[in-house]
Amino acid sequence: MHDNKCCSDFQSAVDEYLIRHRSVLDILTKYQEASARVNRAIAKAVTGCGCIQVSASRQSVPENITYSELRNHMSSHLIGEPCPQCQEVIAKELGHSMFYLAALCNLTGISLHSVMQQEYKNVKTLGFFHLS
Repeated sequence: MHDNKCCSDFQSAVDEYLIRHRSVLDILTKYQEASARVNRAIAKAVTGCGCIQVSASRQSVPENITYSELRNHMSSHLIGEPCPQCQEVIAKELGHSMFYLAALCNLTGISLHSVMQQEYKNVKTLGFFHLS
């Protein structure tokens, strides 16, 4: 019940305080911009701060493993963890992205909590096959 109240309170606050960008086109482009800013914040943690590194290469997957074992052999390609300052910036940008996600939910009459519940059910039901 608490999660639903958190989501509905957040959605209500977004609806109340979103004044200038109420057009679906404004919200779609702001959501895309917010997502790009999340990407930029992570990139700056790598290139500006250096608290995390990206070491990307082809995923090395042994032969004859089960799909459930695959997770143990996949890399995030990240080395380290964001420092407190970079975590703060990344979290701020994620928050802006969530703001515009909630605004899209408001415009379309969709409950953010319902979306999260349905996606959770899909993940739990489909497990490994959810986004493959």
